[in-house]
Amino acid sequence: MTFIELAERVLREEKIPLTANEIWRVAENKGYSSQLNSQGKTPWATLGAQIYVNERDNFQTPFAVVGKRPKRFYLKEQASLFDLEKIESTENTEEIPDKKSKIQYLEKDLHPFLVHFAYYHLKCYTKTINHSKSNKKEFGEWVHPDVVGCNFPIGEWSTEVLNLSSSVGNNSIKIKSFELKRELNLGSLRENFFQTVSNSSWANESYLVAAEISNNEDFLSELTRLSTSFGIGIIKLDIENPLSSEVILPARTRDNLDWETVNKLTLNKDFKDFLKRIKNDLTSNEIRKEKYDKVFEPEELIKLLKRKR
Repeated sequence: MTFIELAERVLREEKIPLTANEIWRVAENKGYSSQLNSQGKTPWATLGAQIYVNERDNFQTPFAVVGKRPKRFYLKEQASLFDLEKIESTENTEEIPDKKSKIQYLEKDLHPFLVHFAYYHLKCYTKTINHSKSNKKEFGEWVHPDVVGCNFPIGEWSTEVLNLSSSVGNNSIKIKSFELKRELNLGSLRENFFQTVSNSSWANESYLVAAEISNNEDFLSELTRLSTSFGIGIIKLDIENPLSSEVILPARTRDNLDWETVNKLTLNKDFKDFLKRIKNDLTSNEIRKEKYDKVFEPEELIKLLKRKR
């Protein structure tokens, strides 16, 4: 049995929308998990990733989604069996991590998850910025973002168009800046948000990223207000199913970079090398992927995090 076949079978029999984790638990209870043609050590993560990708990318997918936090899956053929509006409005706290999980990993452990998301979802080549390489005497408390990334037109434009755009000073690259936190909640929101504004507003797009985001209504209302006011996007990383990470609030795209701030940031060696790399890749019309942060696959990410816990 494939993972997709297993998910279809569980949903068809249960006749209710289920999260990926719930589908896996039902499959284990019914013994279906033993019929999987898989040798992986984290089959539950693979199941979740495959359902998310199938629903997102396959126009013939049998799956549909209801809700956002968490997403629940159901079969399109069974849509008439459910009151989808009621399910959408029902808060489900089943997958909210407990407090113990919040101390089992560090902020730096989330960097590979962000790199994976930026590469596959934002088509962005990233570089992690090591703050220790900055001269602290030259900077205040909030200056550097945690990760920077670049979108290239290489591969989408012909050589002739690339050469012409370069000659007129318009390569249509987009530089993105990311501030990364383990969690966002009402108590720390303003500090985390304005740190992102300070560190990242120079870029074409700026994002505040976290693995755990509070479901508190007052928090979500304030987060939405701040995001809309300052154009900062919000990304939620899913450390159980990396392919289900998502932009929950979009960033506002700025046409121009803040070059004065970009120049100031070159005092950091990692950032300076990042700019040089972009220039070299544009000149050669070839992206040297190995010169950017390594992109791990979902199962590798989960193994990395488990080894650190």
